[in-house]
Amino acid sequence: MSGSCGAQLMVKVFSGLVGFQLYFLNRSFILEIKRKRKMRIRNKYRKPTTFPCNAGSRCSMSTVVWSLVGFLLMLHIYSLASHRDGASGEVQLRKSPHLLFRELEEVEEENIQIPPPRGKRSPRAAKRRPKRTTTLIDEFLDENSQLRHVFFPDMKTAIDPVKDNGNDSFYYYPGRIWLDTEGAPIQSHGGGMLYDQRSRTYYWYGEYKDGPTYHAHKKGPARVDVIGVSCYSSKDLWTWKNEGIVLAAEETNETHDLHKSNVLERPKVIYNENTGKYVMWMHMDDCNYTKAAVGVAISDYPTGPFDYLYSKRPHGFDSRDMTIFKDDDGVAYLIYSTDDNSDLHIGPLTADYLDVTDVVRRILVGQHREAPALFKFEGTYYMVTSGCSGWAPNEAIIHAAESIMGPWEIMGNPCIGGNKIFRLTTFFAQSTYVIPVPGLPGSFIFMADRWNPADLRDSRYVWLPLIVGGPADRPLEYNFGFPLWSRVSIYWHKKWRLPPRWSF
Repeated sequence: MSGSCGAQLMVKVFSGLVGFQLYFLNRSFILEIKRKRKMRIRNKYRKPTTFPCNAGSRCSMSTVVWSLVGFLLMLHIYSLASHRDGASGEVQLRKSPHLLFRELEEVEEENIQIPPPRGKRSPRAAKRRPKRTTTLIDEFLDENSQLRHVFFPDMKTAIDPVKDNGNDSFYYYPGRIWLDTEGAPIQSHGGGMLYDQRSRTYYWYGEYKDGPTYHAHKKGPARVDVIGVSCYSSKDLWTWKNEGIVLAAEETNETHDLHKSNVLERPKVIYNENTGKYVMWMHMDDCNYTKAAVGVAISDYPTGPFDYLYSKRPHGFDSRDMTIFKDDDGVAYLIYSTDDNSDLHIGPLTADYLDVTDVVRRILVGQHREAPALFKFEGTYYMVTSGCSGWAPNEAIIHAAESIMGPWEIMGNPCIGGNKIFRLTTFFAQSTYVIPVPGLPGSFIFMADRWNPADLRDSRYVWLPLIVGGPADRPLEYNFGFPLWSRVSIYWHKKWRLPPRWSF
């Protein structure tokens, strides 16, 4: 579309929108006039409503209304002007930055049939009506389910980047076992990603769970003794080298935060340019999840070892699922679930990234969200969260904000493809991080964990394309001088890869 055509279309849209909203403003004004006429009839001695404007003058309701109309028109014109191209000065329609991702937007569908119960039911059992219909979530959580291979494919289908895979190279297979360069399954759960500019290397940190799963007590959640934080390195986001345990558990000192009987979750690492240190933040807890704190560790190198510093309840509040976000200006923020997971808190870290400041904002109040994963695009902040349902998968929600401190608005479920239950369970996974794809604006990789509560070491990774763009989630009438955010979509694929022309 040429620039002139784009400008004409924008003018038409603008004219239609203004006419649409002026219609309702004029209608409101007419109704107000009628109401005042009725009041004057009821009390002929009552003066009409006026508003003091300044000393020695008075203005009518119509003046105020039309002044408001003019102000709103100016706001809308300003919002349009802010989208003008700086070089040509002409209004530009947003073009999709995802031309290389179009094949990924053609999502795949899933048609998984729940198998009948094994064995023949007795006549007495056949007469009894089941309390409720078995769902795919029940099958997912049942370690003896006949559909186990659908959610947790066996070793025969493992992704092995070291082998010569020919046309299968660089393909992600969500839910399959993923091997490192040594041929062992990658152990980096609840993880985060750091791109190191100096070495041009990605570092993937996560929970190392290669141990037996058990319950500390009958009502306790499934757990694995703390082994430590793992680190894997890669140049291409597909082939991963095991760099070892960069923060190890404490074996003997039971009072130490890192004692194996405690909980270490969701480690995230950021680099501080001022101090030259790599700083790790993580969720620290006891086996009953009553400590509810954050832990901090530091290292001179991305591959560790990291020295553990301390734990605390940030801002004096309980903290469970958390993440760290480093903004473009170098300011880092801590985001954590609090108030027994009913709210989220967000606040900046100190300049050295080793502590929180006194500034904190309460967001998503009463929405019971966890597993936050933040990213930014064209000045807008986005955050993926999950519901609070233990190990059972649930629906992801996207939130957006013009300022990282809020207010944060709900944009809805970003999941596309699969089937309804896939979308309502975030493809049977939970968010942990979002990776920007260099060279493809608006294109990201959504990192999630497919938890296996029966055997946590066998939990899988679900990496999928996340794209910001396309028609807005909000109706057009909301955009009268206010933000109109682009749609955020996470596309389901059994098999996918980054565009062939993509490069670091």
